[in-house]
Amino acid sequence: MTPTPDIWAALPVKEFADAKQRLSPLLTQAQRESLAAIMLEDVLTALAGANLAGILVNTLDPLATALAHRYGARVITDDARSGHTGAVAAMARALTREARAGMLVLPGDIPRVTAAEIDALIAAHRKTPSFTIAPAHDQLGSNGVLCLPPEAMPLRFGDNSYFPHLDTARHNGIEPTIVPLSGFALDIDHPDDLHAFLRATPPMPIRTLTLLRGFGL
Repeated sequence: MTPTPDIWAALPVKEFADAKQRLSPLLTQAQRESLAAIMLEDVLTALAGANLAGILVNTLDPLATALAHRYGARVITDDARSGHTGAVAAMARALTREARAGMLVLPGDIPRVTAAEIDALIAAHRKTPSFTIAPAHDQLGSNGVLCLPPEAMPLRFGDNSYFPHLDTARHNGIEPTIVPLSGFALDIDHPDDLHAFLRATPPMPIRTLTLLRGFGL
């Protein structure tokens, strides 16, 4: 196994008041805000147990900031309202200025991710410059992206970023490493995702599941 370099997690978090609007057919605004916060805490729990040099969160949300600090993360606000791509780019610039070796980008809505999966994704990295990716279950989203160095290639997130990221890596002379991981794969964004999460086996003793059961789902 390749020794783990100085890799930081990079986690963009939008303000909870605007979170998960696609789940409005199933959840009230208050429930969606609670869900966004509890999913973030599950992801932070996994990150805190992984073999990482540190955690960097980009957010303006007060509760997200408090949760990040509780798990030992640093918080920045640069371009926090510039969307997922803009917030990640700001974190990449910050980590580059600090001469960090790598950046692992992941969203705050993959509550089934585990420290073991995070370590597996990191362990799969190749010699720098490199790009390692864990796709979403539909192979549209990029739910885990590891760049060595942090600005190894341009990143652009959205509903259909997985194959474009592979193409961008190759355009920049980097052969991507693809690591399918079930916890990374299942993000909760649409009602179908939420139902898939509730059906997933084995059930996990995570906060998100307890919250959703409390909602009567």
